[in-house]
Amino acid sequence: MRKVVLTFGITAGLIVVVLMFLTMPSVLSGDMEAGEAIGYTTMVLALSSIFFAIKTYRDKYLGGSIKFGKAFVIGLLISLIASFMYSTGWEAYMSINNIDGQEFMESYMDSKVEKMKEVGAAQTEIDAAIEEGKYWMKIMTNPLYRFLFTMFGEMFWVGLIVSLICAAILRNKNVLPAKNVAIE
Repeated sequence: MRKVVLTFGITAGLIVVVLMFLTMPSVLSGDMEAGEAIGYTTMVLALSSIFFAIKTYRDKYLGGSIKFGKAFVIGLLISLIASFMYSTGWEAYMSINNIDGQEFMESYMDSKVEKMKEVGAAQTEIDAAIEEGKYWMKIMTNPLYRFLFTMFGEMFWVGLIVSLICAAILRNKNVLPAKNVAIE
């Protein structure tokens, strides 16, 4: 299991980090909301490797059948590796490009407030968002908190959902059955 988890976890991590480095310049210079959509799309794309990892392990090592729990653990381990790489990549990107955590959060909050004004949000909602933004600005200036938030608050939960879905689908040995395993 270790080989499959490491291979697919590192692959997912590399995919998300490379795509982050390719897309961040346009995201930071444009619409942050679109940037979030791009970011989560690349996470789902990278974490689709969980499906292939579970299928590979099921077919190659377990004779075409896997229990939900084992499949879910494989997905979670891959998610941890990829999330760690993503968070490390984000910190590296910020360091290489001299991006300060507070500056980034200010830019993010400015974008959020602009969107709220465009859709006609009440001033009380805007004020609440600004107060929440001040809280996050304080947190994001601490590299450890930022690292952990990026790892678990952004990517890991996406991996958790993908792992649940893939484990539920692939526990059925009739879904994309192994070619060399006889189906009863």
